[in-house]
Amino acid sequence: IPKSSDYFNTKLYTGNGSTNAITGVGFQPDFTWLKSRSAATDHQLFDAVRGTGKLIISNTTVAESSGSNLLTAFGTDGFSLGDHSPLNSNGATYASWNWKANGTGVANTDGSINSTVSVNTTSGFSIVSYTGTGSLATVGHGLGVAPAMIIMKNRSTTNGWEVYHQSLGNTKYMQLHTTSAEGTSATRWNNTSPTSTVFTVNTEGGVNSSGGNLIAYCFAEKQGYSKIGSYTGNGSSDGTFCYTGMKP
Repeated sequence: IPKSSDYFNTKLYTGNGSTNAITGVGFQPDFTWLKSRSAATDHQLFDAVRGTGKLIISNTTVAESSGSNLLTAFGTDGFSLGDHSPLNSNGATYASWNWKANGTGVANTDGSINSTVSVNTTSGFSIVSYTGTGSLATVGHGLGVAPAMIIMKNRSTTNGWEVYHQSLGNTKYMQLHTTSAEGTSATRWNNTSPTSTVFTVNTEGGVNSSGGNLIAYCFAEKQGYSKIGSYTGNGSSDGTFCYTGMKP
């Protein structure tokens, strides 16, 4: 990928406490992650598949909420906000991280559970929405290669955020909303690694509760654009070198 900012871009902005059109992203984002830099507020996540005005918060277990004063539109060069203070308090400073997928998504029938997928195969990113069954199942992700990391949330419940990471393997999981170390469980991924078409979910409510509405953000590695790995600390001021193959 010769120009990474065509698919991912960070945009800083200042709130105005009213309606606020943020431009300069460089493309129409499909997944936007927002955080105040000047106040101790929650992380605010929005995507085009769930639709504008629907909020999930990565540092808590709360279910999805909605409102007319949240992120109100994805524009051709950014996004628009209402007056919700964790997103747009007057004078407060914010960071936004923006990914390009492919709009509101299309039907995917690769898995035993049908999904709606917004995917950008060039940058290795997809947004996957599906309804859980409560029993062992597979879900199509649309990437065409196996995802190296999947971050998911049950939008309907207060189950936690669940993370699959290739460096941990298919028996392990981590959670965004806690400071806990990695856990071991077959009820998340059924000890099964993702394939080029699907990922596996088992009976854990955070990945597959019966009737639950779930969202998954899937990431594959792309040379010169993304690297998904791990490192071991050495406790030295001359710290561990982490090779990424590009300038992060």
